[in-house]
This record gives sequence, structure tokens and C-alpha cells, in this order.
Amino acid sequence: MARVEIYTWRACPFCIRAKQLLDRKGVSYEEYAIDGDAAARRAMVERGSDGRSSVPQIFIDDQHVGGCDDLHVLERQGRLDALLAGAGAVG
Repeated sequence: MARVEIYTWRACPFCIRAKQLLDRKGVSYEEYAIDGDAAARRAMVERGSDGRSSVPQIFIDDQHVGGCDDLHVLERQGRLDALLAGAGAVG
């Protein structure tokens, strides 16, 4: 199983929606709640592949997947399960 990390704000509806999808799939993930933490937000932006500062930002096996909408697109395309199994690449 892949390592999943998600940067969130606790009350963010997109963060909640992304976590709900992961929960429905039975995926465990490491959550970094960065509410109001400017240094953590900068670290998240630097880690990502496209400079996004919005939350959530999701990483699967250290690959930047993107945000909530990106995660749901991967699910609709049937590509998310392979990524979560550690057998795929984003892109």
C-alpha cells in the first residue's frame, strides 16, 4: 500500500471531501493540519509540483497528486486504485 499524505485545514470542505474519499477506500493517510501555520504552508508549496498554496494538497508515495478535484478525477478515470497500491505514476 502506498504512503498517502494530505495537507489540510480542519474546517476546509475540500479537505473533508478528499479525506472522505480516502476513508471510503479504506486508505490510511498521514494528515498535516496546517491551519494558520505559514511555515508549514510554505513547506507544502515547495514540496508540490505546481506551486499551489490551496488545501488540500495530496501526495502519494511522495508524488504530488494535487488537490481534492485532482484526487476525484483520478478516481473517475480508474487510476487512483493503482496509485494507492503503489503501482502507478501521476501524469
